[in-house]
Amino acid sequence: MRIAKRLSALSQSDIRRMSRECERVNGINLGQGICDLPTPELVREGAIRAIRENRSTYSFAEGTRELRDAIARKLLRDNGLQADPASEICVTVGASGAYSCAIHALLDPGDGILLFEPYYGYHLNAAIVAGLTPQFVTLRAPDFALDEAALEAALTPATRAMVICTPGNPSGKMFSKAELAALARVAQKHDLLVITDEIYEYIRYDGRPHISPASVPGLRERTVTIMGLSKTFSITGWRLGYAVAPEELIRAITLVNDLDYVCAPTPLQLGAAAGFDAPQSYFDELQSGYQDKRDRICAALQEAQLEPIVPQGAYYVLADCSRLGLPTAREAAMKLLENTRVASVPGSAFYRGAAGESLLRFCFAKDDAVLDEACRLLRAL
Repeated sequence: MRIAKRLSALSQSDIRRMSRECERVNGINLGQGICDLPTPELVREGAIRAIRENRSTYSFAEGTRELRDAIARKLLRDNGLQADPASEICVTVGASGAYSCAIHALLDPGDGILLFEPYYGYHLNAAIVAGLTPQFVTLRAPDFALDEAALEAALTPATRAMVICTPGNPSGKMFSKAELAALARVAQKHDLLVITDEIYEYIRYDGRPHISPASVPGLRERTVTIMGLSKTFSITGWRLGYAVAPEELIRAITLVNDLDYVCAPTPLQLGAAAGFDAPQSYFDELQSGYQDKRDRICAALQEAQLEPIVPQGAYYVLADCSRLGLPTAREAAMKLLENTRVASVPGSAFYRGAAGESLLRFCFAKDDAVLDEACRLLRAL
């Protein structure tokens, strides 16, 4: 039996591979964004209550009404977006499920999809599996600024969509209002679909505001906003995300969601809905706690002479591994793991070319004691 041709160039990601290598040496995994922090009691107890009440049957394909109503209130309060919970929101199996449903529902094989480099590998590989043609615009470290002329130059007649991740994985880049306005001009001029990934929206630093691209004039009607609950509530294993878009687009996305997944887990949806009632202090403490973790790991990397690119948001940091003297980032990641028992991810997982070979990505969504031990081991390098 033969394997589908579209999978021929794909293999397990370096993120998953480094997690396995870390387990082999009984190391500390700062590679995969597992986020093993405690789940808030409000969310945990909400799911337990739903299970005890036997609310365990299928939900609608677009999700439980309780969760969609909570999402609509949150979008208006925190993102400046007005969405009808009955027709413009679809709850999915993770933000990755929302992305997969969106590209299968709204794009055809052969369509071009533009990614900003460094990109999240799932955005690239899921697009390849969907038969799309990836295109790229490279954002240069350390500020990863968007250049409108470079964006224009990257387009081809086949380009139908672009993906914007803010706050970004792996860079921590947060797109400014001016950059999003430039993106809107290009999208309108060329009639492009915009797909966002905003799963790290509440994890941001130094007082920076999160700007949802769909809130920028000219983008709402052409944007699929993808958000998730995994990072905000430390429930990565629950697999809950959602898409927000105009009714016609959500109708198509919901159809694919029904065909591929049927629905997201009902009792977990109800637990997450309870989480939106968390007080503002919860979100403030989330930000301050992660900022403290960011500052600690950046200081440790600096002392280890692995120069960090300090992130504006999300819970990853890219660091320069040139001093390790190895030709590839994968070799550098393995050397670091063998010498310190700290796992990272090769920067080549997020770039097509040589730019990623001098970088490693570290995840700092860890318990304080675990992160402190990882920092101690890195300093000893």
